[in-house]
Amino acid sequence: MPDRNLSLRVILLPKDTNAHGTIFGGVILSYIDLAGADEARRHTAHRVVTVAMNEVVFHHPVYVGDAISFYTRVVKIGISSITVNVDVEVTRNRLPDPVVRVTSATVVYVAINEHGDKIAVRAVGSV
Repeated sequence: MPDRNLSLRVILLPKDTNAHGTIFGGVILSYIDLAGADEARRHTAHRVVTVAMNEVVFHHPVYVGDAISFYTRVVKIGISSITVNVDVEVTRNRLPDPVVRVTSATVVYVAINEHGDKIAVRAVGSV
């Protein structure tokens, strides 16, 4: 997909597991937030903060040693907000499917000023 960016890639460790031995969903959510913020920052000259994580779907489990990639794309730029889709894919050395989408989310970020107040989004490079 040419309309998306690789914003983050991580190899998961035993410290990231839950009681079931798979990767804890909160760890993946944290990385989704970081990847989405990276994408939002590419589109505004302001700082951004997360205001909503919508439509988070865990499609498949993630395991220790998996390399997960976070692909992002902006789907909407509002007056003060930027909405980013994040797709998480795992790369495994097992066939038949070495690359599998494991999680997807839509995250909304809001531009803020130095006092933390919501402000209008200003595009990168604009005055």
